[in-house]
Amino acid sequence: MIRKLRLKFVAVCMAMVTAVLAVVLLAVCTAVEKNIEDLSGQVMRSVLQEKHFYRNGLQPEFGVEIGGDRLLLPYFTVNVWAGEGTYTAYVTGGTYGNPEDTEELGAILQDCLSQNKPEGVVKSYHLRYLRQDNGLYWKIAFVDMSMEQAMLGEMMRSYLGIALAGFALLLGVSVLLAWWTTRPVERAWQQQRQFLSDASHELKTPLTVILSNAELLEASPMEERPARWADNILSEARQMKSLVEEMLTLARADNMTQPPVLGEVSMSEVVEDCAMAFEPVAYEAGKPLEYQVAEDIVVLGDRDRLRRLASILLDNAVKYGAEGKTITLSLQRTERQARLMVSNPGDPIPPEQLPRLFERFYRADASRGEQSGFGLGLSIGAAIAKEHKGTLRAESDAASTRFIFTLPLKK
Repeated sequence: MIRKLRLKFVAVCMAMVTAVLAVVLLAVCTAVEKNIEDLSGQVMRSVLQEKHFYRNGLQPEFGVEIGGDRLLLPYFTVNVWAGEGTYTAYVTGGTYGNPEDTEELGAILQDCLSQNKPEGVVKSYHLRYLRQDNGLYWKIAFVDMSMEQAMLGEMMRSYLGIALAGFALLLGVSVLLAWWTTRPVERAWQQQRQFLSDASHELKTPLTVILSNAELLEASPMEERPARWADNILSEARQMKSLVEEMLTLARADNMTQPPVLGEVSMSEVVEDCAMAFEPVAYEAGKPLEYQVAEDIVVLGDRDRLRRLASILLDNAVKYGAEGKTITLSLQRTERQARLMVSNPGDPIPPEQLPRLFERFYRADASRGEQSGFGLGLSIGAAIAKEHKGTLRAESDAASTRFIFTLPLKK
């Protein structure tokens, strides 16, 4: 799907580029052709009006001046007297080959006069003409178009080469842009597939237990059914309910269907209450909790969600902290932020795995898979931090693993 999306992006971009290049190329060529036609017209008008230059002061040359330079084109002039059904023509001058050939000159004049227009083109001989009516006769100036056509053809080839080079360059840019713009889509697609795979895996185990115990209950006589089978079903059903609720929380966070109601919250009270609630849990797990909470830290937030974030960090520390080591919690005030840090001693987590701790269902090592939970807690914590315009990050070294949550203070 991503490959098709990229190909479609490149195709649309290149179609637009091709259309723009074609319009620009056509406009430039049309403008150049019109300019060359105008220059040829100036030369012919100069010839008819006998405006000329002198080469070395001796030989006259007809042409036009462009920025001080002289543009000279091969030309010749003809005077034509029309009679009854016939005409008489005399070549009166020019620099064009050998126009005295009667047969060739007759064909040129016949084509010119048959058009019955004061100016035009004799295509078969590559000539452009301008006719001036002098009453008793016509004076016609002819200018060779070969140079004009060669110049136009050369410019066309040059512009076409530039257009092809530009097309190739823009094609490469489009491919890079397609890859860059679809990276978030590809990442989201992979995360969605991974999420579905992990969710299916997490749901498979409790479903298997529920089905097995249900089959045993169904196959056993009523009086021989042990209560533990029903208890197993109830326990696994509750676990599934918890997983579904956590997945629903993440889905709502993604879609912002229930944005948090931000109000003035004492972060000090929230964190202290949460720490007091977890103190006996940590003690029973053999991982005593020590906490230090600064007073009167007030933020804008949702009290329940902030308490849940603190609970997630403490629960994570109790689950994965080293046995017999002390878990520490601190809430401090910085210049503009409240800073909550939960630290638990244990094996260090490799730096490349730290950002992935906040991915759904991710566990840093195989041993974590043996702990209770689904690997969604930190993902929910990161979503809560984002909702409050804060940040949640992880650090780890040989001394401890630390989760640090910061959010702006109430102004």
